Amino acid sequence: MKKYYLIIVAIFLLQYANAQQKNTAIQDSIVKNKDLDEVVISSSNFLEKKKNIAQKIETVSSKTIAQLNAQNTGDLLINIGKVFVQKSQQGGSSPILRGFEASRILLVIDGVRMNNAIYRSGHLQNVITTDQNSLARVEVMYGPSSTAYGSDALGGVIHLITKSPILSGNKKFFTTGTAFARYSTVNNEKTIHSDISIGGKKIAWFQAYNYSDFGDMKMGNNYSNKYPDFGRRSSYITQINGIDSVVKNSDDRVQKFSGFKQWDITQKVLFKPSNRFSHALNLQLSNSTNVPRYDRLQDTRNFGGNIGTTLRYAEWYYGPQKRLLAAYEFNMLKAGFFNEVKANINYQVIEESRQIREYRRYDIFDSQIEKVNVFGMTVSGRKLIQNHEIVIGTDAQLNKVNSTAQRTNLTTGQTSTLVTRYPDGKNNMNNVGAYIQHTYKFRNEKLVLNDGIRFQLINLTSNVLDNSIFNLPDTAVVQNNIAVNGNIGLVYSPHRNTTLRTAISSGFRAPNIDDLSKIFESNTLAQQVVVPNANLKPEYTYNIDVELSQKFLSNFTFEFTAFYCLFKNAIIKAPFKLNGQDSILFNNVKSQVQASQNVNNARLYGFNVGLNAVFLKTFNFKSSFAFTNGRYSTNKKTLSSIYEKQPNGNYAIVKRNVKSKPLDHIPPVIGKISLAYKYKKYDAELYTIYNGWKYLEDYNADGEDNAQYATQDGMPAWATANFKASVSLKKCIQLQLGVENIFDKNYRSFASGFSGAGRNFIVALRSNW
Repeated sequence: MKKYYLIIVAIFLLQYANAQQKNTAIQDSIVKNKDLDEVVISSSNFLEKKKNIAQKIETVSSKTIAQLNAQNTGDLLINIGKVFVQKSQQGGSSPILRGFEASRILLVIDGVRMNNAIYRSGHLQNVITTDQNSLARVEVMYGPSSTAYGSDALGGVIHLITKSPILSGNKKFFTTGTAFARYSTVNNEKTIHSDISIGGKKIAWFQAYNYSDFGDMKMGNNYSNKYPDFGRRSSYITQINGIDSVVKNSDDRVQKFSGFKQWDITQKVLFKPSNRFSHALNLQLSNSTNVPRYDRLQDTRNFGGNIGTTLRYAEWYYGPQKRLLAAYEFNMLKAGFFNEVKANINYQVIEESRQIREYRRYDIFDSQIEKVNVFGMTVSGRKLIQNHEIVIGTDAQLNKVNSTAQRTNLTTGQTSTLVTRYPDGKNNMNNVGAYIQHTYKFRNEKLVLNDGIRFQLINLTSNVLDNSIFNLPDTAVVQNNIAVNGNIGLVYSPHRNTTLRTAISSGFRAPNIDDLSKIFESNTLAQQVVVPNANLKPEYTYNIDVELSQKFLSNFTFEFTAFYCLFKNAIIKAPFKLNGQDSILFNNVKSQVQASQNVNNARLYGFNVGLNAVFLKTFNFKSSFAFTNGRYSTNKKTLSSIYEKQPNGNYAIVKRNVKSKPLDHIPPVIGKISLAYKYKKYDAELYTIYNGWKYLEDYNADGEDNAQYATQDGMPAWATANFKASVSLKKCIQLQLGVENIFDKNYRSFASGFSGAGRNFIVALRSNW
């Protein structure tokens, strides 16, 4: 019913758009006046000119988001060409910033932290629980950002900013909105979206709906000669007469059981009784159907003593991915000492679950459900004193985790207890912090100083009630961690076309409940089980950035950024003993015991290069290139698992005494090259997105690099050719057409267990007014 309702709304808005000529003129004038310096909010929670910030920040506008026309927020980040994204399934996207992933980067939506107490260090799909079609902009901060944001911002911050209600200004009534419908052939995707802002002089309302139906994804057919069968889905498990059966896939390029559906709703209300005060209410809901864990559905295991292997899992899927956000924001100008004060109170409910059944095990259907309730608050004030700008803020986030599990015999219907993913008792994690961020603009306006400091307190409690299964030595975990972080940077602009930035910053991440208390099967290939470890300490990063931006002849811009980072007390999974045993029976399989431990330090470095050239007034050439490298290091040689090439040319895991080994989560070289054309009502872009090789010798054998889903040599380099175009049919209506992966390249991104889309034709009808 909801699907048809959204279609009706979209059709209505497409018709309504034709009558909005005067509103379009207003919007066009806004765009044309965008010659002012670009502003961002991620650096201090207040609007600030990007040119005054020492830290590297990339921005993606709503116009670019519409042009890229991606299927979800993860694909949006991929198409930017500057963020690497790992995928374990179609319903998942895990961004990586400078070699940091998942719980080591911070996701923020409308100023509210999305990271919570169970964000894991492996691969996360939470970013796709935000509707990319409702975004006004995206800001990506590179490097440690703990001064403004606290824990987790080791590699950077991805700030997703949704559209807001717009007041009418001098007019009695003002409306603006978007509506579109999109179809993609590669997965039979059907998306419908509509949003509208209705504004008066003092009150405005915004509402957005988005519904997507994704079928099974089809991979490319242009295979490498060396890996002609890479990623093929030759068989899958289905039930025939109620019995699990392995059947041949009629088209082994179709990634069977990868489809899902998702819907998102955003509602905002803005009330501004005067020029000094404003109140805003922000409500967001994201939900989905079951999301198959595609990579695990490829796992194999010996069955029934027969020679060879068969698929291990008959069912492995995430339950509906639910995210609910309710936030109230208050803004006030001229608030006592401060020129501006902002306060935000928010509440989030997150639910995720895992449903697992092995092949022909009708007696064992396991279900684990996690519910997280998060209360958050931020209060900050900005003071301008001559050339000084001071932001003082405090924030808090209180997490409560409830973890349940159940085993069901599908034949008899009987249920029994099952070990929970997180402790079955009280699980709380609380963060409280205060910070000062300062900007000083020297009188010559050529030099800007950024500096700041944060004090943070983190409290965590976790209790195991039923300890009969594992007999854990620690059934109650209590941690109190204190962290101090800071940053200092300079922006030097000797003249209008040249800018040099340098920044030194530190970041930290306190162990969360996922790090300290989780029990789960880590690696189905090597048969490893992770158990709790109460003795973890916070992770720290210390980073230096240098950036040069040079503009030539008013239409050519060159950017170069380099960074070096020390990663201290890195938490990794390493061999562990539970009650004196290095292996235990878990899920009826003898598994090596591992636990998260602070056993390594690491060094990371890399650089980014960007080019942007406008010529003949209608063409825009862009190119970006990013390189990252990272290795764990110790002061003395330690016995470690590494991938080593054998005389026969194949790789094997061997034990060696080494001083360093690859850091996991380090992406290969990534980049994008594009040529865009714009003339009157026509827009077109031809572009390529590419990844370099990631050889097995650069994989971390004990980490999250997922070598089992790569080739025998690692993950091959790849590049896709893509074309997008649009034409304005009327003043407010656009027809968008596209072909992604034109040459039908078969490829898979590093650490991913899910292959990229094959040749994909896209058609969309979009209305903006």
